[in-house]
Amino acid sequence: MIVRVFLLFMAGLIIYVAPMSCIAQDIRIGSKVFTESVILGEIIAHLARETGASVHHHRQLGGTRILWDALLAGEIDIYPEYTGTISNEILSGEGLVTEKEIRDALGSRGLAMTGPLGFNNTYAIGIRQETSDRLGISTISDLRKYPELTFGFGNEFLERGDGWPSLRTHYALPHIQVTGLDHDLAYRGLVSGSIDAMDVYTTDAAIAFYGIQILEDDLNHFPVYDAVLIYRGEWEESKSNIVKFVNKLEGRIDEATMAAMNARVKLDGLSETLVAAEFVADQFNVVVTVRKTSWFANFLVNTYEHLKLVGISLTAALVISVPLGVIAARWRKLGQVILTVVGLIQTIPSLALFVFMIPLVGIGGPPAILALFLYSLLPIVRNTHAGLTGIPPDIVEAAQAIGLPRLAQLRLIEIPMAGGMILAGIKTSAVINVGTATLGALIGAGGYGQPILTGIRLDDVGLILSGAVPAAVLALLVQGLFEVVERFVVPKGLRL
Repeated sequence: MIVRVFLLFMAGLIIYVAPMSCIAQDIRIGSKVFTESVILGEIIAHLARETGASVHHHRQLGGTRILWDALLAGEIDIYPEYTGTISNEILSGEGLVTEKEIRDALGSRGLAMTGPLGFNNTYAIGIRQETSDRLGISTISDLRKYPELTFGFGNEFLERGDGWPSLRTHYALPHIQVTGLDHDLAYRGLVSGSIDAMDVYTTDAAIAFYGIQILEDDLNHFPVYDAVLIYRGEWEESKSNIVKFVNKLEGRIDEATMAAMNARVKLDGLSETLVAAEFVADQFNVVVTVRKTSWFANFLVNTYEHLKLVGISLTAALVISVPLGVIAARWRKLGQVILTVVGLIQTIPSLALFVFMIPLVGIGGPPAILALFLYSLLPIVRNTHAGLTGIPPDIVEAAQAIGLPRLAQLRLIEIPMAGGMILAGIKTSAVINVGTATLGALIGAGGYGQPILTGIRLDDVGLILSGAVPAAVLALLVQGLFEVVERFVVPKGLRL
């Protein structure tokens, strides 16, 4: 039985990835979940296609570690990075200072790096201009005078080696009101006054748009963050024509140009694809035709991807969970072990569970399906166990008295009587699954999470709603569907 279920689950994964695998992809590009990285990824894609290569861009794949691990695992071939991040976060502890040292360290891992693209996008600390004027704060050291100020940092900055921990130590900052939140949402918090200071990227268009005052790094804490491209080392021989195009980007993008491109996306509402196309046309005389897709076309694609994530993972969870619930009800000691294991899985934060799956099955749909499958087990197992153990003993004894075999008891009496409880667990699992699947966009799985992530990044409420509302509607439809099924499957007197 377990073997059959495993084969069914693997067949679902194959069905999911089949459309991608049937297309030869010479280059798989990754980008982080902020506008500048997506633009750079699109520039690489435009240039690579000029070589005749087939290209897939995994947009906004989350933070540094997700991209780095995906590159090492061969899930992507190239992505934009920054020298400061490489030396102080990715390869921290190796004492890397010069570009040559970074290049050698990457080479020992089978990777290569372009020269700097031409701009330094370092970290900085920003506050409202009104706060700067009122308190006389112009440097990071000045913050020491005001320990009551509230800081809101991006979640990655809050933990990374060159972020808040080292900044606090370097400047002896006494502040304790420090909150971690999404970087793009931090701008809203700063403008609204919910927080007093935040981390910013120096090329971010939002700095000028919101009138944010950048504090001088007077003790020189932040290193240089020259933008570079990291790619697989074997490209030097196997794809030398692509490397030639990629290396042409060296020194071509200064800080003003990058900030202007960020502004074109974030403030003017243009797509990253179009802005990148304008850049390659201007710099390399490469004409790219950008096809604009309608909202409805994007909606259909997102719906299709979301239904695949939910459908495959929930079906696998259903086939596994009900037997596990039966086993847990029949053998009490083993049942405690089963309930404990599925309960522990449920305690893992959903985003962490998604990321944990990447080393096992890569990025995209498969890790999201596997994580959603695991996350869907508990409600069904628990309700199946509760439904079966809640059957009055005299009914079970009566079935045994008339000589019904154990399987017949289960099929004819116990499952029908516990059916309402089991369906309630499936319904709960399905609703949770639909909502949690939106996080799959962070690891390249698409679905309704894609417009939500993009909307948060661009501060576009319409985009956020275009993902959030369909996800909520789908959850309601799924709940309604199982309520209809309950009417036909569960006898009226046994419905919850």
